[in-house]
Amino acid sequence: MTTTTTRVLALLEILQGGGIHPVPDLAARLAVDERTVRRYVGHLLDLDVPVDAVRGRYGGYRLAPGYRMPPLMLTDEEALAVVLGLLAAQSAGLVTTSAAASESAAAKLRRVLPKPLARRLAALLETADVTARPRPGAAPETAVLLGLAEATHQQRPVALTYTDRKGRRTDRTVLPYGLVAHAGRWYLAGADPAAGDGDGDGEGAVRTFRLDRISALSVRSGSFVVPATFDPVTRVLTGLARTPWAHEVSVRVRADVPHLRRHLPADLATVSPIAAAAGTDDADPAERDGEPGGTPEADRDGWVRVRMRAERLDWIPPVLAALDRPFVIEHPAELRDLVRALARRLDACADQ
Repeated sequence: MTTTTTRVLALLEILQGGGIHPVPDLAARLAVDERTVRRYVGHLLDLDVPVDAVRGRYGGYRLAPGYRMPPLMLTDEEALAVVLGLLAAQSAGLVTTSAAASESAAAKLRRVLPKPLARRLAALLETADVTARPRPGAAPETAVLLGLAEATHQQRPVALTYTDRKGRRTDRTVLPYGLVAHAGRWYLAGADPAAGDGDGDGEGAVRTFRLDRISALSVRSGSFVVPATFDPVTRVLTGLARTPWAHEVSVRVRADVPHLRRHLPADLATVSPIAAAAGTDDADPAERDGEPGGTPEADRDGWVRVRMRAERLDWIPPVLAALDRPFVIEHPAELRDLVRALARRLDACADQ
């Protein structure tokens, strides 16, 4: 494109930002004189772009109220960012139930871009692949995701119909604190007034909800205030780690928390350091001095308690082995047998 064409398009982009732009300001931003700015406005008028001239001390140029331009004003980098965003959202499973939405959006984008750039982006979409795959299961409805986003932003209560993992369907009112996309799913962290006063603030216990399990949603009147220290990401990950599965696992590991977090994500396990001077009256039974597997009180410094919940135990021994740190199984007892079985298999392999 010529320099003139580029600056005319730059002027249009400035005007699309809204408001009234004085001619001296436009001249400075475009690095031209004021007469040239007026000539560029004439070019836009020739293209049927409705530019209004506002007279007076605070006058200047603006786009006519209500005028909307199609999404044509994208640089190569901006177009690439949009296409990669569509590709990443689709591969991560974050698109809603309209499965063709990302493909149709990319197709529309290619139609309005210059042919050379559209051709290169089409080549990228046809040849690029990603290692992450969407998780199986239903995606949330578009109306549910956008409705919750708006209610969360405006701090408005919502009434929703929710089906839990056991298939129980309930109607409840929730105060939406935050939305989190994690591992191919959308989650809502919010206070459930019907669940009891979890934090003593009168708003109820904070719960985590999967958006694909919400079948109906409506915004209610009223407002609320999100606690200043609330972190929706931490709440969702902690909630996932505490999901009540068939087995509750507790293990003490001599390691620092950063090392454990490299092997045990926050949505898989909770970790908490064990104080060296902790008393034994309220300690875990397996932790008392003199009992099998117990840690002497003077030797507790550097130990961390790891708690996990799992439907099956067979995958946990390899995870513990990968920690490469001393550990003590507190419960369940059957996990010890699985660890011993893994040790025998590894020993047999080492002797071959």
